Amino acid sequence: MNTAVDMPPTDPAAPQLKAADWLWCPWYAKAWWAAIPVWWIGMAASTKIAPLEAFYDSAPAGFLNVLFFPMTALMVLGLGYAQQWVAGFSATGDSTPMSDEAAARTTKRMWEEHERGMEDLRAGTDIFDPRSGGLYIGNPLSLQNPNRFFNH
Repeated sequence: MNTAVDMPPTDPAAPQLKAADWLWCPWYAKAWWAAIPVWWIGMAASTKIAPLEAFYDSAPAGFLNVLFFPMTALMVLGLGYAQQWVAGFSATGDSTPMSDEAAARTTKRMWEEHERGMEDLRAGTDIFDPRSGGLYIGNPLSLQNPNRFFNH
C-alpha cells in the first residue's frame, strides 16, 4: 500500500525567499552587475590610455566609483530582499490585537516584576537594611555597630 496516497493534503509551503531573486533576476540588476566589471576594467586601462585617465580622474568618475562599487550594488539591490525578509517576521503572528483585559493583566504583571526588582535593589543598597551585607555591617550608623554613639 502506498502511504503517500493515504496522507492528508498539506498546506502549500510559502515560497522560499531567495536573495538571488532580488540581486540577479531583475533586468536592472543584471545590467548593473554587468557594468561593474566593465567600469573597473576601464579604470585599470586608464593607467595606459590618456583619454581614459582624464575621464577617470574627473569628479563625475568619482561619483561613478561609488555607483559601480560592488557593495553599493549589493546594498541597493538587497534592500527589497531585506524588506521582504523583515515583513515575513511580522506576518508570522496571529495579528489579533490584545484585549483591554489582557493588556491590563500584562501591565500589572510588568509593574509587579518592576517593584520586586526595585525592592531587591533597595535591599542591596540601603545602609540601614541588614540584607545589604557589607554596607550594613560596616555602617557606623548601624544598630549592630558597637562603636555607635548617640548624640542626644
